[in-house]
Amino acid sequence: MRNFKYIETIKEALENECPDTVSCADIVALSARDGIVMLGGPQIEMKTGRRDSKDSYLAEVENFIPNHNDSMSLVLSRFLSIGVDTQGTVALLGAHTVGRVHCVNIVHRLYPTVDPMLDPDFANYLKTRCPNPQPDPKAVEYARNDHVTPMVWDNLYYKNIMSNKGLLIVDQQLVSDKTTYPFVEKFAANNSYLTSLLTL
Repeated sequence: MRNFKYIETIKEALENECPDTVSCADIVALSARDGIVMLGGPQIEMKTGRRDSKDSYLAEVENFIPNHNDSMSLVLSRFLSIGVDTQGTVALLGAHTVGRVHCVNIVHRLYPTVDPMLDPDFANYLKTRCPNPQPDPKAVEYARNDHVTPMVWDNLYYKNIMSNKGLLIVDQQLVSDKTTYPFVEKFAANNSYLTSLLTL
């Protein structure tokens, strides 16, 4: 997400080759698709033809994209409102197998006391990544979503959260919620099942 600055460069190159054909929205979607492949994930078939808006609708986005501190019932209902069922939501959150989380978003699970849902050894590791209870939001202080295979698209995310090693509250709730847990268990047991689901 920090590389949106490249969208204009890509757009300019495309406009030179085929004017008024490929939208910035398609560039973002196709970049995400290809990024997954580069990390070892599946090739996902994707339709193109998105059109760019002349206006920004940030408030609309915030109405549909759940917050990492939201309850699982709210997360599920928000995704369901755009046609993503429970299994799809659990699969989407599996994108947390790559990337990182700023310390600002996880220190409340570490200080002043450690969230009892966190594995103690994992909590100690997180404190080495986020040693300040009040991190500077502009500083580069973060923990990787998966510190074992951080740049590989795999199902270790699900194995981690089953071992109480989820960074965000929303991650850990996938295990504690009885409607999502069966899918977490299934994805953790079989990486190819998750891959086949994503390529449908």
